[in-house]
Amino acid sequence: MSDKSKAVVLVSGGLDSATALAMAIQDGFEAYAMSFRYGQRHAIEYECAKKVCAQQGVTSHVAVDIDLRTFGGSALTADIDVPKNRGSGEMSIGIPVTYVPARNTIFLSFALAYAETLGSSDIYIGVNALDYSGYPDCRPEYIAAYERMANLATKAGVEGRQRTKIHTPLIQLTKALIIKRGLDLGVDYTLTSSCYDPGPNGVACGKCDSCQLRLKGFREAGVRDPIRYA
Repeated sequence: MSDKSKAVVLVSGGLDSATALAMAIQDGFEAYAMSFRYGQRHAIEYECAKKVCAQQGVTSHVAVDIDLRTFGGSALTADIDVPKNRGSGEMSIGIPVTYVPARNTIFLSFALAYAETLGSSDIYIGVNALDYSGYPDCRPEYIAAYERMANLATKAGVEGRQRTKIHTPLIQLTKALIIKRGLDLGVDYTLTSSCYDPGPNGVACGKCDSCQLRLKGFREAGVRDPIRYA
C-alpha cells in the first residue's frame, strides 16, 4: 500500500501531457492517468497515451469513451479541414477551428469525478498559455475559475474532506522549456504525437499549427524532434 498522495493526470499522448505526467510523478504523487477517446480525427494520440503511461509507470490508466462528433463544431471532430502552413502571426489571431467546444471543461469534469472517488485532491493538466493556439480553456483565469467551481460542486468539497487543486505546471512555460524539463525528467518524446492531421500510419503532417509549434519548440531547445514527419 503506497503512502503517496494520489493525483489524477490527464494524458492525451501529446508532448505537453507527457511532460505534465512526469512532473506529477516528480512532485511525489501516485499517478492515476486518464485519457479520452472522444471521436478525434487524430485517434493515434490515444495509442501514444498508452505508451507514455506504460513508460512512466503510472499506477492506473483509464480510458473514457465519449463521442464529441455528436455535435462536431471543430476540425478535430467534424468534416472541417485542419489549417496548414499558417505563420505565427496567423496563429496568434483569434480562436482556430481546431478548438473543440468546451473540451477541457468536459475532460476536467471527468477528472474531478475520478479524483473524488479516489479520495484525491489533486488534478494535473498540461495546458499552456504561451506557445499555444489561442484556446480559451488553456488560460490561467479559466483554470482558477474551474478550481473554484470544483470545490463547490463535490460532496467531498462541501463536507471539507477534499480541497481540489488543479495543477498546471506548464501554463507559463514556452514549448522549448517544456521539452527541456521533460528531457531532464526522462520523458521519451518518441512515444508522443502532437499532430492534428496525421497520416493513416500515424506519421505527423508537419504543417498543422500543433506540428509547427512542436517543431519550433524542439529547434529552440536545441534538440532534434525524434518523431517522424511526412
